[in-house]
Amino acid sequence: MHPVLKELCVEDPAPGAICGERRGGGGKLLESRNPATGALLGRVKQASRADYDETIGRSQATFERWRAEPAPRRGEIIRQIGDELRRFKEPLGKLVTLEMGKIATEGQGEVQEMIDIADFAVGLSRQLYGLSMHSERASHRMFEQWHPLGTVGIITAFNFPVAVWAWNAMIAAVCGDSMVWKPSSKTPLSAVAAQQIATRVLARHGHPDVMALLVGPSADVGEPMLDDRRVPLVSATGSCTMGRVVSERVARRFGRSLLELGGNNAIVVMDDADVDLALRAILFGAVGTAGQRCTSTRRVIVQEGISSKLADRLVRAYASVKIGDPMDPGTLMGPLVDRGAVGDYTRAIEQIRREGGELLCGGKVLAGPRYESGCFVEPTIVKAPPALPMMQEETFAPILYLVTVKELDEAIALQNGVPQGLSSAIFTPDLRSAERFLGSAGSDCGIANVNVGTSGAEIGGAFGGEKETGGGREAGSDSWKTYMRRQTCTINWGRELPLAQGVKFPDSITQG
Repeated sequence: MHPVLKELCVEDPAPGAICGERRGGGGKLLESRNPATGALLGRVKQASRADYDETIGRSQATFERWRAEPAPRRGEIIRQIGDELRRFKEPLGKLVTLEMGKIATEGQGEVQEMIDIADFAVGLSRQLYGLSMHSERASHRMFEQWHPLGTVGIITAFNFPVAVWAWNAMIAAVCGDSMVWKPSSKTPLSAVAAQQIATRVLARHGHPDVMALLVGPSADVGEPMLDDRRVPLVSATGSCTMGRVVSERVARRFGRSLLELGGNNAIVVMDDADVDLALRAILFGAVGTAGQRCTSTRRVIVQEGISSKLADRLVRAYASVKIGDPMDPGTLMGPLVDRGAVGDYTRAIEQIRREGGELLCGGKVLAGPRYESGCFVEPTIVKAPPALPMMQEETFAPILYLVTVKELDEAIALQNGVPQGLSSAIFTPDLRSAERFLGSAGSDCGIANVNVGTSGAEIGGAFGGEKETGGGREAGSDSWKTYMRRQTCTINWGRELPLAQGVKFPDSITQG
């Protein structure tokens, strides 16, 4: 067992079903390996279908008790989970880096996101506001209030193995919901560690089953969740293909789905942009997490006056990117998550060449003693014509398309001309250009930035996108409403029974 797992008090083989005091799993062992070295990190005993059914039942029973706790009391327990995450920030961040491959500073940053959303949720626990409305009927009062939904299903992806769960879990918990988490099978140990941290705190307060974990195959855990009427909301993060399946199956039973799906994010760089600023944003957005963020910068749409200059500087910057062990503080780009992801990268490069894209740099899988896991690739820049078909697709790898345009309207049309609509940015000091980009005829994405890159969203703002990105919102603003049900209430404190819209109903039929 890796030493960092001992620091986090994770058992070996780690349990794939964690719900209160019950820890185990009836399924097969799942191995987790370090994508940078190929070394075995640990094994997880996966949950079975029987584990799923038992866990959902326990979660439902827990919901009945948890929703009765006052929301500020629920917030206090979440505050303590945030404190426990602070205690274990360093080893949990290391585990994220070891298991997923993102560089050390990003691993630590992911745990900080968990802490930040816990802090946000604590304040939210005293702000689950409804509205008061004036009634048209005399002696009547109208208002709305919000109630917890029930057991929430949370399905997360490998690229943020703990933070996205926390975005959902912390807010759902203060709203009064219980929840069951199915993490990616590519990063099970990070999920087990995060779950155990939360469970220890919840158990101290007599609510150990509020947050539950099921590591297991889709057939035994994920698919039953989609069809289960006991799970009124399924929050799913992943590909657009996966999102279509989730949306259709949950909707078939009139359940709710919160979808955070693919991104095909663009940065528009105008002739008057601060090139140094834009360069830093593009580099982090395209190379950070080895291009495996849903907000990774996939396209740079640059005005023709500075196109050559920006291309030259990007190529030079890419040449200086240190690729290697993500635990090394000097590394800027670690490995892809596994060899399957490397296969997606190589197939994309081949397709780009067939379609007429010109590789300015990169395009190779790295080999040699430092890259023996086979998961390291070169970050790649492609000079692309505006109609390159591959630009319509999201490849979860460090491939950046560089496209030249004449003016802003052309850039906005190109930015919007893809199926996905998550994150977007423009670099310009010009107020008119910035406001045009942010206006109703500008970017069609859920996130639009000025002189800020596409990656690195803060807690507090609603995170999510439009079109094939799914339309869901998490982590800020009024996203808490997704985890609750709205109820409109009317109280008649008078002695008459007037009807709305002036409708008259004869009293004589109730007399005699």
